[in-house]
Amino acid sequence: MQSCRDEAQRLAREAGSACVRHLQRRSELFRQLALSPRFLQFLPKGFIPVRSILFDKTPGENWPVLWHQDLSIALIVRVEVEGYGPWSIKDGVPHASAPTPLLESMITLRLHLDDTGVDNGALCVIPGSHRLGRINADEIAALSANGGEICACRPGEILKMSPLLVHSSRRSQKLDHRRILHFEYAPQHGLDPRPKI
Repeated sequence: MQSCRDEAQRLAREAGSACVRHLQRRSELFRQLALSPRFLQFLPKGFIPVRSILFDKTPGENWPVLWHQDLSIALIVRVEVEGYGPWSIKDGVPHASAPTPLLESMITLRLHLDDTGVDNGALCVIPGSHRLGRINADEIAALSANGGEICACRPGEILKMSPLLVHSSRRSQKLDHRRILHFEYAPQHGLDPRPKI
């Protein structure tokens, strides 16, 4: 775990940010981790990593995350295909809101590098919300009105979730790091929406 913490610290320092995207192209250690048996044991065969992000809440960068679903995917190039969009650019890489069937098939694995409890910005989720498909802001507000369940995790623990799971996190109350490696996976056969000839 310490090697991952050191690498996360290096990447955050180089990027000048507590949110660092595209870990696999920035770090050989994290590229190998994403493809390691430790991670692949949680995935069906044929799944590949398609997005990776470091989130590091610190006393200097300590933000709350409002209730939401993860609807965007990272792409190599922008190609206008029905069902994809609107488009954005994040850290130089095109992103698009993806079709619901693709999002329903995807899996996110989050590796916790630090103790992540109620007082350290742990993920809060609405159980079962991923089964509702893509939902609008009013529905998200109604689902989250009574709060959700805190997913407290210890260093080294992996949390598996659907991108469509409604989730949020609060500011950390600790004067320390809260580092999480966030890897999204998709079935390789479902990533090219163009018709096959």
